[in-house]
Amino acid sequence: MTQEAVGTHRGHALKRVVGFWGLTFVSLGSIIGSGWLLGALGAAKSAGPASIISWVLAAIMLAVLALIHADLGAAYPVAGGTARYPHYAFGALAGFTAGWVAYLQAVAIAPIEVEASITYLESAPWASGLKMVNPNSTLTPIGLLIAALALVVFTVINLLGAKWLSDSNVVVVIWKTVVPVLTIIVIIALTFHGGNFTQGAGGFAPNGFHGIFAALPLGVVFSMQGFEQAAQMAGEARNPKKDVARAIITAMVVGAAIYIFLEVAFIGAINPANVAKNWDNPLGAGAYGPYYDLAIAAGAGWLAGVLLADAVISPAGTGLVYVGTSARISYALGEDDALPQWLTTVSKRGVPVGSIVLALVVGLIALLPFPSWQSLVGLITDATAIMYAFAPVSLEALIRQHAGRHHPYRVPWPQVLTPFGFISANLIIYWSGFEAIWKLLTAILIGRVIFEIALHRSKTLRLRKDLDWRAASWIWPWLIGLLVIGLLGRYGTGALNILPEWIDILFVVVYSLVIFYYAVSLAMKPEDIAMAVEEDEFEFESIDAQSPGPRPTTAG
Repeated sequence: MTQEAVGTHRGHALKRVVGFWGLTFVSLGSIIGSGWLLGALGAAKSAGPASIISWVLAAIMLAVLALIHADLGAAYPVAGGTARYPHYAFGALAGFTAGWVAYLQAVAIAPIEVEASITYLESAPWASGLKMVNPNSTLTPIGLLIAALALVVFTVINLLGAKWLSDSNVVVVIWKTVVPVLTIIVIIALTFHGGNFTQGAGGFAPNGFHGIFAALPLGVVFSMQGFEQAAQMAGEARNPKKDVARAIITAMVVGAAIYIFLEVAFIGAINPANVAKNWDNPLGAGAYGPYYDLAIAAGAGWLAGVLLADAVISPAGTGLVYVGTSARISYALGEDDALPQWLTTVSKRGVPVGSIVLALVVGLIALLPFPSWQSLVGLITDATAIMYAFAPVSLEALIRQHAGRHHPYRVPWPQVLTPFGFISANLIIYWSGFEAIWKLLTAILIGRVIFEIALHRSKTLRLRKDLDWRAASWIWPWLIGLLVIGLLGRYGTGALNILPEWIDILFVVVYSLVIFYYAVSLAMKPEDIAMAVEEDEFEFESIDAQSPGPRPTTAG
């Protein structure tokens, strides 16, 4: 069977072999990971029964961002789309910044998923002898060794190629979708206390809207992110203009529904005595695996066993995907000469070997300063929101400045949903707290230093026509403004609580709109955008011409 090539910088080409179901399962497999195992507990502690509103709010925000990514992914089907869309709209510097943030987010997912799996397994009676997790939920040396071995396995699977990845992921995603659905049905059927939804001081919303908003970065947004994976693999999609948008939307709808019902089941299954006064510790002390403990309490030992198996399969499926995702982002950045060229070397199997190996190395390093699920989840949420924020402003700029481009899928009411998507991303950033914002901005600044070094070393990069400093000049004022609002706001360690409740939200909304329309006004000229897009397409078409043959009829 002949496989179509879609693009490379050196060596062999990436292959167009992934079909609609493969793309859907890649996105859905990223959405359903460790978040469903651990996210409900953190949300309930923050918002009580009103955590259901947190999930619904996150679903609405991320659904809009998913539609925007679906539009971009269908119109511009390239590998590492997260970095390419801002590149087309605002030039190479903006593309690198967005790509760097996307890389920081993606490369940390595999380690956090492994940490979640090991933490959840600590609930099992047989795991006590291994001592994989410390009392403060960080990994012990044995836990770190097991985590490292898991990352190596993820790397090997990704090196086997995109089609192998999508096909193997189908089986994993079917499993990890069925298990949470089964958990919802069984838990609600066996033990459901309707009074829990009004229990404790404060009733339904013990911490008010502050608790609802604060729950989003505690695992809610992290759990539901990942829909963009189909867009990241658009360069390897068999029919990207038809399949990418459908895959993103399908995965988002299924994932959001599962998470909302999981929270309902979780709240209803808690022992009413544990939440009679408050929701500070709804499961009691020493609970590593929330649904495992609830299954045991409900007398469903068989379900508890299934959940322990899923504690390996679900995080592993997500971590598996994100090793490949981070590799494809660094591949795209390498194509822009912003990162070393060896990252763009592609194997005979059509995968970027250097980029995949780098993802392994960075993942191993990340385990040391962040040896627990909770220590990473807030930073990843913040990075995810910044990464997502580039999409709506890029789409609006491209709609205006690249008007002749065919969009197989159009986001509805773009004049409303693109600014709404940008506002949503900025609110998530703000709710993640001042501490998370300044730490992530420090990491982004390191990326800017790397870009400056590349700029001075690469004559090709310096002479690029799409290195538009003016078009990208909105990015750092935007980020610094968010940092200031975070400092004056009411969320996270270090916030000064100067802005009153709701006034802080108004500040973020107004600031977001100002930045959004200012950024769009700075977009590159239509001819420069067209040139940047055509350069990518010319490369892809020239390689396709060297790989004649029919499209494969089965993949993904």
